[in-house]
Amino acid sequence: MKPKWKIECAFILPALIVIVLDQLTKVWIDTNLPLHASIPVIPGFFHITYVRNPGAAFGFLAQASPGLRSIFFLAVAVLAVILILYYLHQYPERPSIFTYALSFIFSGAIGNMIDRVRLGAVIDFLDFFLGDAHWPAFNVADSAITVGAALLFYALIKDTKKTGRN
Repeated sequence: MKPKWKIECAFILPALIVIVLDQLTKVWIDTNLPLHASIPVIPGFFHITYVRNPGAAFGFLAQASPGLRSIFFLAVAVLAVILILYYLHQYPERPSIFTYALSFIFSGAIGNMIDRVRLGAVIDFLDFFLGDAHWPAFNVADSAITVGAALLFYALIKDTKKTGRN
């Protein structure tokens, strides 16, 4: 059995790092770039482009009324945070990869929730494209959620193979 403080540190420390990094990068973007400004980092592939996304991934619900969007996205983020904290409390004996995965998802949800409460939209700035193929801009919180989801998926596949469950 792992000491409880190690489990808590494995969750809290990465979450704090991601939340702080996410918010610092967003404050820097908001302070130093006008909205829709773009700085080529690798021309033709990667730019820092300041956009505010009122929707979710790929502009989901971006056209919905601001009130509906706010309530929906805040409710989803709060629900995700509650479920993650519940899982951590109910299952203290879990592989480290689950703890890290949940920490990344948790911190990404918190980072974007801060933006939604503060600004009514999420600051996105990582802008990748190749020719006409363009990936929607994203941020550190979105990256953390994606990495967390990938780790969780990997851990679940690994656990299913190990236990023989389908």
